[in-house]
Amino acid sequence: MKRFRRHGQESHRDRIKQELYGFNKTVEHGFPHQPSALVFSPSLQLLAIGTRSGAIKLYGAPGVEFMGLHDENAAVTQVHFLPQQVDLVTLLDDNSLHMWTLRAHHGVSELLETGRFTLTGPPGAPPSVTRVTAVLTHSSGDMLFLGTEGGHVFVVEVPGFRELEERNISLENVTNSLPEDYGGRRILEHVESLQENPVNPRQVLIGYGRGIMVIWDLERHSAVKHIPATQQLESVWWTEDGGHVLSSHSDGSYCRWMVAGEGTQSEPEKSEVPYGEGASCSSLPPFLFLSGGMPRASYGDRHCISVIHSKTHVALDFTSRIIDFFVIRDGPDHIGDPSALVVLVEEELVVIDLQTEGWPVIQTPYLVPLHCSAITCSHHVSAIPLKMWERVLSAGALQNTHYSKKPWPITGGQNLSPDAPQVKVTFLWLLILTNVHEDGTVRFWDASGVCLYPMYKLSTAGVFLTDAEPNEPNMNQCTEGEWPPFRKVGCFDPYSDDPRLGIQKIHLCKYSGYLTVAGTAGQILVLELNDEAAEQTVEATVADLLQGQESFRWKGHTRLEVREEPVTFPPGFQPFSLVQCQPPAVVTALTLHSEWKLVTFGTSHGFGLYDYQQKSNVLVRCTLNPSDQLAMEGPLSRVKSIKKSLRQSFRRIRRSRVSLRKHHVNSAAKVQEANARLEAELAEMELAPVQRKIEARSSDDSFTGLVRTLYFADTFLSDSSHHTPSLWAGTNGGSVFAYQLRLPPVERRSEDPVYANPAKEIQLMHRAPVVGIVVLDGHGSPLPEPLEVAHDLARSADMQGCHQLLVISEEQFKVFTLPKVSAKMKLKLTAIDGSRVRRVGVAWFGSSRSEDYGESGLTVLTNQGDLHVVSLPGVKLQVQYPCIRREDVSGIASCVFTKHGQGFYLISPSEFERFSLSTCCVVEPRSLVEVPSQTPGTTLPRAQPDGPSVAHRYTPKISARHVMEHALLNDESE
Repeated sequence: MKRFRRHGQESHRDRIKQELYGFNKTVEHGFPHQPSALVFSPSLQLLAIGTRSGAIKLYGAPGVEFMGLHDENAAVTQVHFLPQQVDLVTLLDDNSLHMWTLRAHHGVSELLETGRFTLTGPPGAPPSVTRVTAVLTHSSGDMLFLGTEGGHVFVVEVPGFRELEERNISLENVTNSLPEDYGGRRILEHVESLQENPVNPRQVLIGYGRGIMVIWDLERHSAVKHIPATQQLESVWWTEDGGHVLSSHSDGSYCRWMVAGEGTQSEPEKSEVPYGEGASCSSLPPFLFLSGGMPRASYGDRHCISVIHSKTHVALDFTSRIIDFFVIRDGPDHIGDPSALVVLVEEELVVIDLQTEGWPVIQTPYLVPLHCSAITCSHHVSAIPLKMWERVLSAGALQNTHYSKKPWPITGGQNLSPDAPQVKVTFLWLLILTNVHEDGTVRFWDASGVCLYPMYKLSTAGVFLTDAEPNEPNMNQCTEGEWPPFRKVGCFDPYSDDPRLGIQKIHLCKYSGYLTVAGTAGQILVLELNDEAAEQTVEATVADLLQGQESFRWKGHTRLEVREEPVTFPPGFQPFSLVQCQPPAVVTALTLHSEWKLVTFGTSHGFGLYDYQQKSNVLVRCTLNPSDQLAMEGPLSRVKSIKKSLRQSFRRIRRSRVSLRKHHVNSAAKVQEANARLEAELAEMELAPVQRKIEARSSDDSFTGLVRTLYFADTFLSDSSHHTPSLWAGTNGGSVFAYQLRLPPVERRSEDPVYANPAKEIQLMHRAPVVGIVVLDGHGSPLPEPLEVAHDLARSADMQGCHQLLVISEEQFKVFTLPKVSAKMKLKLTAIDGSRVRRVGVAWFGSSRSEDYGESGLTVLTNQGDLHVVSLPGVKLQVQYPCIRREDVSGIASCVFTKHGQGFYLISPSEFERFSLSTCCVVEPRSLVEVPSQTPGTTLPRAQPDGPSVAHRYTPKISARHVMEHALLNDESE
């Protein structure tokens, strides 16, 4: 009978687990890492991006997103939509073709792979015969034309991928059609471009690498026109009236050819070198777009697209390599005037408004480069009060006045994802994800939906004097009248003025509007949200964490110098107080208690408590062990010497950016190589300890005094009758320090000092690093956040029952009773599977069946990349899910949990993967894309260039790599 009852209890618990917990990777936020292909469907109004990792991503209206991943570990080199259909074709660098479709299922569309195909040549033929270099999706929607490295054009029926051998265009047939006097019928080389005649679908233009272009009649199966360009061909564009072809070449020129009639045209109508000697911009069509074409001798490192319209000529200068671009047209059939230029570069997507004077940038609602400066840490705040939300948005709006007012021009699909639910009139389930960066900026993002939308940017650099030279000339802008007419666009800028500005820790109080950030050089700033600009001086208070110990000598970087003169801060978060740790080591822990007006911080040398209302230190405690000499070396690492040398290499690369331009050296490869070396060393450093058995660590281990976690609690320390404010600190050596805080009455708070008295000290037996501390009230619930009860958003902590202290180390979860601090229970995680805790958070898991039921739990990420949920207060393992590869050390280190069972981690320098452990708190794209109505005669050719194969080629001297012309029919300028 007992056995039956126990089985019934376990079954009931299993049902509860199913209602509370469920793991899903839901959406990827940010910009795709290493994009390699771009295409736009005017009929679907969808944008597609392929990446070097084999991913294919589709975007439409904000919130409309789809993602697919090829099974093959190969880069996507080209993407093409089939006209007037919801299908697209991808070409990989392993020469395979893949068919994808958007298929409706339960009211939403899904991106599915429906077929794959690889060209096969005749027996004994070299691979170049079938190596695809150009793809054309015919306007009929049922044929693909595949140009190859060997100069042949194969025709394939879609969607079945059946080769139509009778329609193939062999190199021999094209060669035989050439005039006898054309260079002895020299080798044509590969097929560079395939273009369909926009007014006659029976004709296809074949552009060969050596320059010659042939117009082929599909019905007559013969050439009807030859265009004998003599320079290496880069790209081709057929004007929409079908009367002219534009070609760009490796010498930086572009030519305009008349293609009416048959035969051979010996000379182009017009041939120009826009950035050569004697370049002229007269008699141009309404818009001309050129990618590249800059003289390598002077501007070899520039990534430019030139836009020429009437007498206006601008060279848009991007900070990373151009992958591809297209133009969006006005009108219901998308055949009107150009309205927006969309450019995909290696690190961001930039959209230019072509209808507003000055051609401003349109702010992107997605694909925003999170990594515009390297991300150093992230912080998540949920359930933002509406008033604070609006104030942050208002401050951000003042920073975005340079953007165009035009709405987002890509509008495909329907976003069916529900909005963030409104719980109370003054309280929304809106989420802020703050990324802090190496350049000292903090960026706030709206993470309440599928799109990670930028809200506000805070810069802390203005408080300090940095290594930047303010009078250094800007290499990205040219003075008035200078040629070429450069204009810098985009926000990606990975170069930091001073690496000491990098923010390492952040804490935001969503109720009071106080924010604290801490950096690489031991600086802790306290800021307050202000709706008006203010001029003020920020004075520093020094916290000497060594407390006069003569035996230690700091060998790391110097601290940042604070500006002595007043600084004007714009509306938003404004700094009013600064603590400077001495030595100026990296801040490793930070916590803010806005109700008590206190900030606590920790480094590898100790921790301190600061009263930001009175701007004075309350407590400074040194935690250094006599053997902690490495803590005086500067950067925090067990492989410090390797990381230090790599950091110095990075800085040299950054500082030599301008000189590298002058000497034409590409630093990207060096940075990539250094990153790879650093990641390998970090992986080795992190993974080695996994294999050890659980055994007591020596007190001689390095960094035992490093502070890992800090925690404020109102609990019982001296006796079980009186609860008092307290501060708890956990170190890398398994020590926990508790201090009893004595706060003056509210009416005397600004005059009387705050006192901190040592109360408890715990030393864990195995000396494992303490990564988290939580106090549980009499009901076994975690204590509420500061001011949460005052805003009627949480119930008061139970002060009648016994409180418990939960200490989370890398190896175990241990519960102590308070105030006696006697061990009550524990869960040994490392003893189970050898895992170590890397990230931990407290979350509330609501039931998917009952709105009235939920449980608190710990969300845990281990160094194996596994996610766990541990129950509270019982400290029992509930569920376990694999999430991140154990080799992905940076992904594990970047993970941040939310208060409602979700999380984020970096899957690349520019992308967050979002996941959920909760069944009732899931944010994922739900979109529907319908098949467009068939409109005969409105099929448009794809914007040039024809795939990224052109963009990947580095041509000698100067090259107009892509050229695109939008000419109106019967234009008077012709």
